[in-house]
Amino acid sequence: QVQLVESGGGSVQAGGSLRLSCTVSGLTFGNYAMGWFRQAPGKEREGVSCISWGGADTYYRDFAKGRFTISRHNAGNTHDLQMNSLNPEDTAIYYCAAKRFARADFCLAPTAVDFWGQGTQVTVSS
Repeated sequence: QVQLVESGGGSVQAGGSLRLSCTVSGLTFGNYAMGWFRQAPGKEREGVSCISWGGADTYYRDFAKGRFTISRHNAGNTHDLQMNSLNPEDTAIYYCAAKRFARADFCLAPTAVDFWGQGTQVTVSS
């Protein structure tokens, strides 16, 4: 059974930081590109940042560039998203995602994701 379990969400004031983590089990972690998507109330789910299955390639949406950093740790079957300089527009449910043998730009195609986590709430207050 494949499981993606997010942790690290919470509430923070504008300008603050959070680190999201995703622990993966039930699949061969090194064969999967990993990523983070988010969905705000009334909006479609969108890619935030993704990393290729080999780890050499990363993708960031424009709003994430310079503020967020994605990393993967194959030894521990985990990947993280460090989020700095958060603002209220970053408030959303953040989802961990996996896609087999994908490039980092799978961030552009939420419908093509193979597996999802259950999501973790991030709330940024002004």
